[in-house]
Amino acid sequence: MSQQDHTPNRSDNLEEMGLRLKAVIETATDCIITISSRGIIESVNDAVVKLFGYSTEELIGQNISVLMPEPDRSNHNQYIDNYLETRKAKIIGIGREVEGLHKNGTRFPARLSVSEVVLNDRTIFTGILHDLSQQKQAEQEIRKLNTQLEARVEERTTELEIAISRLLQTNQKLEHEIQVRKNAEEALQKSKEEINKALHAEKELGALKSRFVSMASHEFRTPLSSILTSVELIELYSQSESHPKREKHIERIKSAVTNLTSILNDFLSLSKLEEGNIQLNPVELPIYAFCQKINNELKPTFKTGQELLLSKAAEELIIFQDPKVLKLIFSNLLSNASKYSPENSTIHCNISYTDSTLSIEIMDQGIGIPEEDQMHLFTRFFRAHNVENIQGTGLGLNIVKQYVDLLEGTIRFESKLGKGTTFWLEIPLKMAERTDY
Repeated sequence: MSQQDHTPNRSDNLEEMGLRLKAVIETATDCIITISSRGIIESVNDAVVKLFGYSTEELIGQNISVLMPEPDRSNHNQYIDNYLETRKAKIIGIGREVEGLHKNGTRFPARLSVSEVVLNDRTIFTGILHDLSQQKQAEQEIRKLNTQLEARVEERTTELEIAISRLLQTNQKLEHEIQVRKNAEEALQKSKEEINKALHAEKELGALKSRFVSMASHEFRTPLSSILTSVELIELYSQSESHPKREKHIERIKSAVTNLTSILNDFLSLSKLEEGNIQLNPVELPIYAFCQKINNELKPTFKTGQELLLSKAAEELIIFQDPKVLKLIFSNLLSNASKYSPENSTIHCNISYTDSTLSIEIMDQGIGIPEEDQMHLFTRFFRAHNVENIQGTGLGLNIVKQYVDLLEGTIRFESKLGKGTTFWLEIPLKMAERTDY
């Protein structure tokens, strides 16, 4: 055999290539179909047989539309005619998702790519079809899982909202319970404070009662003893020549009675103030004449040589005020000025006014108030340590302060030990009208 006999010729190569191409087509996993220009199936691979359920013999010579569901089955030939006429591709060379029709009538999704091939002046079309069933099923599963996940998220969200709502309700309940407990604690604390206040008031009342009994016993005993002694001595002075001695003891009796009356008046005023039974009864009052009258009434009680100088700056002023309350205030301050000042001293009472205020200044030249005692001066039953041997109840200035407050006024003082004391009163004239005549 010659070397030429072993050299493959062109036909052998073509045959080998054809067999190789056929093997590739037959073993391809995607469906490969060739059809004529009239849509007649000319060849199919094994993948087509497996996917559509037809045998090769059943498909060769059939119109490709047998593998399509409606409406593509009825319109397929028109699709090809339109393309051959217009050359406007809708699938050819583009590819798209379509539906295939199994022999048993079942539809399935697929991806179709169509190409045009011209062989020996004849046009054929090759279609490659990829089954999308598993992909679509996977997508459906994903969508299902997503739906389930969304539902679960929504369910968990609802559960979370319910849990938050319950937590808020619990918090509100706890806050309410805390507030109730806080209110109860505050009420308890308030009750304790009220009880302590009541106990303190009761102790203070007990102390006041004790001090009152002690003070009253002392203050009443002295004038009563003086009265008794003077009466006994008067009985002994029956002769006319003893008349001056009797007069002396009668004056002592009058003085003692006056002191007792003053003490009783202090107690009565204090009682009325404590009970809130003070009713103001204002009347028109010429203040200068009013002060002169008080001066005349108190003059017999002044010490030897003591004199009250009353300023005439308010001679024309008429106020509208309660005379009983004003008299008590004036009498107490003037009596104190006399009591704590030496004989032959002068007491000054200066009265001035503006459109809204009546101002009163009472100044003495007495013993003065120790600086350490001044802060307690208006305290009930308080007496400065330098007047313990001078008769008094320690109620006068406390009562004066309460009456001044009742008139919505103010009272203040300055004092220097051994040089005297000055009191200033300011009483509003909002209930009064100035009258000049």
